[in-house]
Amino acid sequence: MKKIILLGGGGHTKSVIDVIEQEKRFEIAGIVEKSTDRSQTLLGYEIIGTDNDLPALRKHYDYALVTIGQLASAELRIKLYTRLKELGFILPTIISPHAYLSKHATLGEGTVVMHHALINAGAKVGSNCIINSKALIEHDAIVEDHCHISTGAILNGGVRVAKGSFIGSGVVTKQGAQLCGFIKAGSIAK
Repeated sequence: MKKIILLGGGGHTKSVIDVIEQEKRFEIAGIVEKSTDRSQTLLGYEIIGTDNDLPALRKHYDYALVTIGQLASAELRIKLYTRLKELGFILPTIISPHAYLSKHATLGEGTVVMHHALINAGAKVGSNCIINSKALIEHDAIVEDHCHISTGAILNGGVRVAKGSFIGSGVVTKQGAQLCGFIKAGSIAK
């Protein structure tokens, strides 16, 4: 198996680890975290460095993935993604074996599709996105780069989500809606 390093050591990283382990395409080599305590582990995986160690780590690893979640801003996810690209890392798309992805949908690099998410025909999801558990991306929806579509969110047909947006848990959108920014969990977006 190819080795991959993960950037982030929080709760979302745990969920991504679970998807990677079940997908069985990559072996997790370790985690890059802001902490310098390398005796620390996350679900049994070692902290192998900080962001400052990325150039040295690139000499040993080809694959990396941004695994921090996204709250009010995508700024840090975008910064880390850009840094990885500048260093020449390959950012694979990770898809849970328990998710459904239409063969007529497209996903960008570095995007993670979590357990039980559904992405239907004609949907386009950009790079470095999180499609969280039980999210539904309907036909012809467009999710631009660096977005987080949270648990149970429903993007109906023809919806467009602007770059860097966060769509909270349980959000339901009207067909063809144009969304940008931070859409609060549990709301109905028209």
